[in-house]
Amino acid sequence: MEKSAKMTRLIATDGSAFLHVCDSTAIVAEARRLHQTSKTMTAALGRALTAASLMGALLKSPKASLTLQFQCTGPAGGIVCVSDSFGNVRGYAEHPQVELPPNDQGKLDVGGALGGGTLNVIRDPGQGEPYSGLCPLVSGEIAEDIAEYFVRSEQIPTACALGVRVNRDLSVKAAGGFLLQLLPGADEQTAALLQEQVQAVGSVSARIAAGETPEQIAAAVFGAVPFEVMDEAPVAYRCRCSREKYARILATLNRKDLQSLIDDDKDVETVCNFCGKRYVFNVDELRQAMAAKNI
Repeated sequence: MEKSAKMTRLIATDGSAFLHVCDSTAIVAEARRLHQTSKTMTAALGRALTAASLMGALLKSPKASLTLQFQCTGPAGGIVCVSDSFGNVRGYAEHPQVELPPNDQGKLDVGGALGGGTLNVIRDPGQGEPYSGLCPLVSGEIAEDIAEYFVRSEQIPTACALGVRVNRDLSVKAAGGFLLQLLPGADEQTAALLQEQVQAVGSVSARIAAGETPEQIAAAVFGAVPFEVMDEAPVAYRCRCSREKYARILATLNRKDLQSLIDDDKDVETVCNFCGKRYVFNVDELRQAMAAKNI
């Protein structure tokens, strides 16, 4: 039985930093199954989903959500991931079957797949207007881009590590990552210690593949800095689409477009980008939507 993905949130005992660690293996495996991604795009989408989960867990309101939009110049085209405040995520890549040769380090070429472009981070508080921050991609490797976003847009010193290991049969061996942020008042000595530790941690996906838990990875990140576990919880790939939701979307079409669909006298099929589910609406349902507009 496949283990569930897990999010663990921790804090330095002196309040100098907090850390989110996620074993996202099950999440990335489900994304690969749904989207039939290539090895390179499993790594790209998997890293993006893990980042969205880690960042979503920063949200304060249970109703809040976070969206990462990678608008890319590379062959991946673009990646969109959405997380709730618990770290449950969904996502898709514009071109999920893109494959590239390994990069100069012999690793999956995620940076080459994304190329240049921008990262747009949209936070929806659940009440009121969403707000967003935009920054250029610095490498396309995703972890570096996330860290750069926090420094540029929120002025928060941040370290991010993300990793995905893919088996020869394209199944996911291990996936995960961490997000470490210094809190206001952190002293320079602690900051220097954490920086040294982050650089020494190595591959997160290798640690997960070797059987390490998020708390063991956290111990490697914090090193000599004492820390406490705040909480841990399962997280999952969770699509929130429904037939009712797509019916509401159809109902928002203007009268001209809706009438055009009715005149075609054919069923209308909608497909969810996040999970691939298909919802079919017949002409009578389209007429009902049009009648509702006339009320």
